[in-house]
Amino acid sequence: MALSKEERRLRIRRRIRKKISGTAEKPRLTVFRSNTNIYVQFVDDVTGRTLASASSMVKDIAGKPKITKTEQAKLVGQLAAKNALEKGITTVVFDRSGYLYHGRVKALADAARESGLKF
Repeated sequence: MALSKEERRLRIRRRIRKKISGTAEKPRLTVFRSNTNIYVQFVDDVTGRTLASASSMVKDIAGKPKITKTEQAKLVGQLAAKNALEKGITTVVFDRSGYLYHGRVKALADAARESGLKF
């Protein structure tokens, strides 16, 4: 029997998480994408703590009328990079959480790179 989209994504996610892990010096930048919003967290897997985060639910981004989801993801990538750089995070390990590196996930990653994060 074929896997559903969600089951397939979760299987890919587990496969990715076996290989990558974040530390305090080089945290894991993880992405969660819902139908309407996109969220980013910088996670230290050694201690199990979130070091910084950003999402499209912030007033600056959510308050903009007539913005596409891809443009929203670019703004979240810039905000995430700004928040990380304020906390002293310069390099990260990118975790796409089983999503294809395309569309919103790619836009977020490119914007974060342009804003100063290295991965």
